[in-house]
Amino acid sequence: MIGLTVGVVNAQDVAVLKYSGGGDWYSNPTALPNLVKFCNDNISTNINETIVNVEVGSIDIFQYPFLHMTGHGNVFFSEDDAENLRKYLMSGGFLHIDDNYGMEPYITKELKKVFPNKELLEIPKTHPIFNSAYSFPNGLPKVHEHDGKAPQALGVFHEERLLLLFTFESDLGDGWEDQEVHNDPEDVRQKALKMGANIMKYVFIN
Repeated sequence: MIGLTVGVVNAQDVAVLKYSGGGDWYSNPTALPNLVKFCNDNISTNINETIVNVEVGSIDIFQYPFLHMTGHGNVFFSEDDAENLRKYLMSGGFLHIDDNYGMEPYITKELKKVFPNKELLEIPKTHPIFNSAYSFPNGLPKVHEHDGKAPQALGVFHEERLLLLFTFESDLGDGWEDQEVHNDPEDVRQKALKMGANIMKYVFIN
């Protein structure tokens, strides 16, 4: 899975992706740190617990085999942003986009700039991402109701490799946050963290 060709410092570094357009890319600040700690404590990863922010158009993204992106609203990729992200993903990087509610119409449009000839496809529930560390035979857990729709895991593939995961109507990141932020029940938080651990293990250990 991991095979970046430019400047990889540590194969288990992760970062939050900063983008333009006015959307709150900085939302859920405790989410990724909590997920990384959960993974290191429970599934034998050795991920750097220092989380940084990197801009989508920067060469710095190539230092991070796993990028996490979230927000509620508008997303905009310039042509340079799109080209940089495409090169990153095609050279072995992985992007997880978690819709924090309201992001979907914007990100799906911008992803067409990144991959004009690829579609977001529903990931089958038999895919290893649902069973790499913990078993989720029914797919993504539902963390927050949003519009009451079933959660969806969508992906962009190149040949058989999953380049990008878009989690929609699930809100995993809210489940990763400190408990007092959203007051989610502990069983809901645990499901979110375990699904997050599946994503991390799929990226870093497979």
